[in-house]
Amino acid sequence: VQPACAFETVRLDTWIGEVAAVDAEKLPESLARYDCRNNRLALMGLETDGFAGRVRETIARYGKTRVGVFLGTSTAGILQTELAYRRRDPATGALPGDFDYRRTHNSFSLAEFTRDYFGLEGMAMVISTACSSSAKVFAAAARQLALGTIDAAIVGGVDSLCLTTLYGFASLQPTSANPCRPCDVARDGISIGEGAAFALLERTHGAAPGSILLLGTGESSDAYHLSAPHPEGLGARLAMEAALRSAAPIFASRCCARSVTASTARCLCGMASCSMRPDSRNC
Repeated sequence: VQPACAFETVRLDTWIGEVAAVDAEKLPESLARYDCRNNRLALMGLETDGFAGRVRETIARYGKTRVGVFLGTSTAGILQTELAYRRRDPATGALPGDFDYRRTHNSFSLAEFTRDYFGLEGMAMVISTACSSSAKVFAAAARQLALGTIDAAIVGGVDSLCLTTLYGFASLQPTSANPCRPCDVARDGISIGEGAAFALLERTHGAAPGSILLLGTGESSDAYHLSAPHPEGLGARLAMEAALRSAAPIFASRCCARSVTASTARCLCGMASCSMRPDSRNC
């Protein structure tokens, strides 16, 4: 966490959460075309806590066409475009020839990179619904598992710092000049950060005792305000009620979270009733 935001050329009176050593992360040479801050951060997350190894075990079990990729992101690799604009041709304004929009800025770049990293050939999608993006992917993956179109799914989300996000939130004025204090009666704003988190969903067949289950999901949209929830929490209530309804037939159709990176676990509890294997840390 850094006081007095000093990311790239941004100078703002707010704290940010910047992941260390993202710039030093190197993508495999065969995937160099995907190089951007967001995909480097994704790689760091995929290689945390042995998660990539668990994914490869799952691919060996089901096949590369039967493991789906469902990921959430808000700004994807937009920083790559911001950097490219600094290098525009002074005469024509054209972007530099080495700028690859599809594999960096484009939201689907995140899923395409993850799929290529594991050599997958199955279903893949990116959901971009701001802060709810990486929660909604659990519902999207669970539906495909229930339909039988896939046997397992990589789910999660990645968002990296960029100028658009930092200046955008500053203009909306929800950021604090101090580190954020969630649930504090004297809280005065948020802190912008970046991160990556992944989980591996499978059906519950043969789930080990103590495995954490995705029992239900709920989604809603109250469309109340650009950046603030309804004062009575109506959108959140609708989503919670929908999740409880979907979990009612608790033994009818369940998905087992067989592997979750430790850095993700605390976020998943309460978000989607998902968990880690017994040999990992508990939420």
